[in-house]
Amino acid sequence: MFLSFWRIGLLLELWVSVLSMTAVWAQPDVQKRLQTQLILAEDGDVIELPAGRMEFTNTLWLDGKRRITLRGAGTDRTVLSFRHQQQGAEGLKITNAADVVIEGFTIENGRGDLIKAQQVQGLVLRNIKAQWTGKPRKTNGAYALYPVQCVRVRIERCTAIGASDAGIYVGQSDSVWVNGCLAYHNVAGIEIENTTNAWVWSNTARDNAGGILVFDLPDLPKKRGGRVLVWKNEVVHNNHRNFAPKGNIVANVPPGTGIMVLATREVEVAENALRNNRTASTAIVSYHLSRLPIQDTAYVPYPSEVYVHHNTYCTSKRKPTWKHRLGFLLWWKFGRRPPHILYDGLTAPGTSEERLCIQHNENGSYANLNAAQNFKQISRHVAPHDCSLPLLPRPE
Repeated sequence: MFLSFWRIGLLLELWVSVLSMTAVWAQPDVQKRLQTQLILAEDGDVIELPAGRMEFTNTLWLDGKRRITLRGAGTDRTVLSFRHQQQGAEGLKITNAADVVIEGFTIENGRGDLIKAQQVQGLVLRNIKAQWTGKPRKTNGAYALYPVQCVRVRIERCTAIGASDAGIYVGQSDSVWVNGCLAYHNVAGIEIENTTNAWVWSNTARDNAGGILVFDLPDLPKKRGGRVLVWKNEVVHNNHRNFAPKGNIVANVPPGTGIMVLATREVEVAENALRNNRTASTAIVSYHLSRLPIQDTAYVPYPSEVYVHHNTYCTSKRKPTWKHRLGFLLWWKFGRRPPHILYDGLTAPGTSEERLCIQHNENGSYANLNAAQNFKQISRHVAPHDCSLPLLPRPE
């Protein structure tokens, strides 16, 4: 008798679960209702998303609001799908806002960026899964999580999958941390671009073309980034093919890149575990290496004050990618054992190479590629960089 009641109870529980998952499907105006909530939200409101799978055809837009929380029932319970999107370039767009919290759901298959936040002061993205399902392809949107021109950004315990540019991208922002996140099957797992005071720590970037990128690029309103800490991350097996559309800067990132610092100042790369990134475990390079023209007269294309220390490198015999000229160069020069730490050797006139410091790395083989001399007379001697720089503040 007890077993029968138990079975009846289990069936009822399953039936309730099915109803809750299909309840949203039964609402033909789910798009209108949620967008209306976002429009009418007052300061301090919490908008709860129920468990279930919701299909949207237009961008959801939160604009000009303060202290709004948009909360799902969990990444495995609340799913916002944009696979049939007809209008808008984003899945969820947040603009001109302050103190916004987005948490606890999956968002997927938008035709553009999945979550974009612009000019937001105080943004938390927490426990979000942002993905394009299926095989990674160049027609996927550029960014899964995309704060740009924001201040005080926290991205915590999020997952990003399948972006044709960067899974987690923070651009032209200040006071940023990316912590406890997972990024895989993107072109770039995590990218910090023209951003100041950023902490990227305790994340896992695996199976991307490039794991973690710290870039300063020209022709942007915010000219310089810097003071970026890349600390205690797992950067593993980032050997995925680069499927970025042609013309994107990340299309120049060779598959097999672990961490790349491009033209950024005051970057500390410390205590990371880099394993089985076949081409360049850590690369410190100038924008000139891209061979792209520079028209921005205020742009500084050289990295400076970069400190690479106490990282662990582990890679078995591997072949650098042949699908990129840098990978082919490394194969030609080093065979199956390219150095883990690569520096292109390009410096601004009148500056010192001691602005790159390299110390205390386990298995941290090194090469200065001497790009200015057409990659001739490559140096394997790290002694010119045996120096230290002031440590950046650690996150509290």
